Amino acid sequence: MTDSFTIAGRTFTSRLVVGTGKYPSHAIMQAAHVASGTEMVTVAVRRVDLAAKGQASLLSWIDREKIFLLPNTAACYTADDAIRTAHLAREAGLSNWIKLEVIGDEHTLQPEPWELVDAATQLAREGFEVFPYCTDDLVTAQRLVDAGCRILMPWGAPIGSAQGLLNPWALRTLRARLPSLTLVVDAGLGAPSHAAQAMELGYDAVLLNSAVAQAVDPVRMAHAFRCAIEGGRAGWRAGLLAPQAMAVASTPVEGRPFSL
Repeated sequence: MTDSFTIAGRTFTSRLVVGTGKYPSHAIMQAAHVASGTEMVTVAVRRVDLAAKGQASLLSWIDREKIFLLPNTAACYTADDAIRTAHLAREAGLSNWIKLEVIGDEHTLQPEPWELVDAATQLAREGFEVFPYCTDDLVTAQRLVDAGCRILMPWGAPIGSAQGLLNPWALRTLRARLPSLTLVVDAGLGAPSHAAQAMELGYDAVLLNSAVAQAVDPVRMAHAFRCAIEGGRAGWRAGLLAPQAMAVASTPVEGRPFSL
């Protein structure tokens, strides 16, 4: 039943990517990471003190022998800012993988598509493995693929909103039109059932932060998401029953005694 997936030559067995912000403490964050079974966490480069040492450093609470670090460009509003932040992450030895965020609206935190594509184009050209956070718009997704992205991270709903998958049709369309691309639902999930739904659509993984970090019990919630993702993925692999417009009898009627 092993069901791994590979990105840029690196293989993962966990399909849950989690964040590192908003936890009550670093210790709870670390315990939640263990409970989630994650093999990749994302860290906001501009919000981490790279000079901090020992337990004062967020990075010291991440087991980098077991967990791959995915730096992100959170809080960047232009392509230039995002590109500089990506270079800072690489020069600091974090990774040449970058979760690319270029925000266009501070209220919805919706990505700015033109700046996002520009930044992705340059970073891919410079040897970065770019994970762009985008909306579920197919045309933008295709432009990002043309820019050299092998992974896309479309949102389920606005960041931190906990609304789940607002437009399953659009996400299903992305999966159908980009069948060989690694697709990760990123943002807006609030419940384990939301993560299971994403996996049932055939997505490769899910990224979330607030739903775990701000739960009453982050460690227990991390485990709940782990189980939901495993269940949703198993359901998709098994072959989900297609919805029907009308009732379909589950008991055969052939051979049933006839009576007037």
